[in-house]
Amino acid sequence: MHEDNGSDHGEKAQGSVRAVERALDILLAFKPQDDALTVGELLGRVDLSRPTLYRLLRTLQGKQFLVSSGDPQRFRLGPAVAQLAHVWTAGLDLSAMAEPMMRRIRDETGETVALFVPEGAHRVCIAEMPSIQALSFKRGAGYRESLLLGASGKVILAHMPAPPHKLESHAARPKFARELALVKDRGYAISKDELIQGAVAVSAPFFNGAGQVAGSLSVFGPSVRLPAAQIAKIGKLLVRECRGMSQVLGNARSSMR
Repeated sequence: MHEDNGSDHGEKAQGSVRAVERALDILLAFKPQDDALTVGELLGRVDLSRPTLYRLLRTLQGKQFLVSSGDPQRFRLGPAVAQLAHVWTAGLDLSAMAEPMMRRIRDETGETVALFVPEGAHRVCIAEMPSIQALSFKRGAGYRESLLLGASGKVILAHMPAPPHKLESHAARPKFARELALVKDRGYAISKDELIQGAVAVSAPFFNGAGQVAGSLSVFGPSVRLPAAQIAKIGKLLVRECRGMSQVLGNARSSMR
């Protein structure tokens, strides 16, 4: 009898774990571009029977992880997800999260590496690892500049769905719009002699869990050490490390970039 009870408890525990895994699969089926999903659309994304899916949807609605409306019924993420997201983002330390990526970039390039985040029409440097070479460029944490100027700003601006209001007229200029389109297509931005004479900057963007551009990682160095071939190599390195940064921030699509 005792052994049978133990077996029953084990089976119940395994069933509970499977139910949790399936519920999480449903939540993870939602992508940044989804406003809401029907039962049919969810069945196409999760490996569940219709009765099991309905049972789990009811449970997730009861805990406010999902809400539904319309006929046919359409489901969207609920306030409980927003609460968890708020708790998670409140504890984020971007500088600490980016430190391993920045160190790898600095060790591989030998140049100054900086982390920028957008702030309205500007971007702000929140962390920097200076080059140890005698001839180098650095701006320091706290440095603030318009998104219109320099690689670290333009690469953020290129991935915004719309430019900040103050920058709309400039961003709409044909020449500048073409430059941003090139940056977005290439995956990284390059600037030469734009803010400091003799300096080259290469920058790539990283994205948050909602698919929004969250900032950029940048390399600064003198043009004498950064010919075209080295710039291209740094660009690819930055794209790779920013993909990792995006994954840390919860951007699942970054693994497919």
